[in-house]
Amino acid sequence: MRAALGQRFAAATGGLPGVFWTILLGLLVNRLASFVVAFLSIYLVRERGFRPVEAGRVLALYGVGMIIAGPLGGLLADRIGRRATMVAGLVLGAGAVGTLAFVREPVLLALFTFLAAAAGELYRPAMSAAVADLVLPIDRPRAYGLMYWAVNLALSMGLVLGGLIAEQSLVALFLTDAGSSLAAAAIVLLRVPETRPQGLVHEPAIRGLAKVFADGSFVVFLVLQLAALTVFTQWQLALPLDMAAHGLGPAAYAFLMALNCAGVVVVQPVLSPWLRRFDAASLLSLSAALFGVGFGLNAVGGSLAVYGIGTTLWTVGEVVGFPVAAAMVANLAPAALRGRYQGAFAMCWGIAFTLSPLGAGEAMQRLGLRALWLLCLAVALVVAALQVLTAGPRRRRLAALSPCPSERDTTSPVGV
Repeated sequence: MRAALGQRFAAATGGLPGVFWTILLGLLVNRLASFVVAFLSIYLVRERGFRPVEAGRVLALYGVGMIIAGPLGGLLADRIGRRATMVAGLVLGAGAVGTLAFVREPVLLALFTFLAAAAGELYRPAMSAAVADLVLPIDRPRAYGLMYWAVNLALSMGLVLGGLIAEQSLVALFLTDAGSSLAAAAIVLLRVPETRPQGLVHEPAIRGLAKVFADGSFVVFLVLQLAALTVFTQWQLALPLDMAAHGLGPAAYAFLMALNCAGVVVVQPVLSPWLRRFDAASLLSLSAALFGVGFGLNAVGGSLAVYGIGTTLWTVGEVVGFPVAAAMVANLAPAALRGRYQGAFAMCWGIAFTLSPLGAGEAMQRLGLRALWLLCLAVALVVAALQVLTAGPRRRRLAALSPCPSERDTTSPVGV
């Protein structure tokens, strides 16, 4: 038993470079105290006197900041380097979050909420590009899977820590968040060398971005991921409102969020070795289908048990699809444009976080909650089918890249 566990641990973690583990440590430190999104609405209403509708508008600015941070962070990662972009993003984001604890004017609160995302999320594309620089294509799904597992582990512990701090002081909560970002910046600055490959021809900003969106197979992948993420992010607004309509309050919703984080932490190490035998199109298709079925179950919901089963399904969908999607972006990207490809992918998350509550609000008002969940199911099943139907051009795109797995900057179709 112990030998089998040791072998599984070695298979999951072995062969990855030391710098990757340092980046992972910085990510853990940063995400352990990432409280802004979870507690910002409470802070604005309780501490700053906002009405719920006003707080909702401010929260939407966080999503807009994420949209901008994706392509900007990717551009900076390609131009000034992964390390400098990560450090700058973490430090500037810490400054914005720390300032939120003290400003009182609504305009300034809105501004620094936007900056907390626009600056603080710059590090994501740079970090993902650095992993692509360091890790061979065949190992990228495993590396990105470990990063996703680490994020959920940190968030699951951080939510508990954040709740305890919030009971004492919401100001302290934001300062702790800022401190964790500064600590992560110090780890990157002191322990992570620049990973951007040498000798690359740097594309001008506009032309480089145009090349990203001229890659047809990548754009199709982005559109499908955006649709899937818009379904996945229904936990932001529609899920808690649906639960409230059935008499389940914040405690039940918090339980589901904890179930999601804990589920990723437990399930990912178990499923990852088994998932490696399947190609990316099948996994992305299954992931989208699980999102749809998981949220679609809410159409017949009303009890915590039904919501729990649905949450379990879309959590497994995360485990199945997110590491593969991250590896797909890395493997499709030319070395000179890795940051910008990652930035475009990060932008999809920002758009999903913005569209999801807006679309859900409109659908709930016009069609009702049950129709919203059935619509989520339909959209996800269409995405699942299209992931398989559109896989051919992606495979050909990958086959056109150099297949040599021994060169660090090579993109290979292996594992994708």
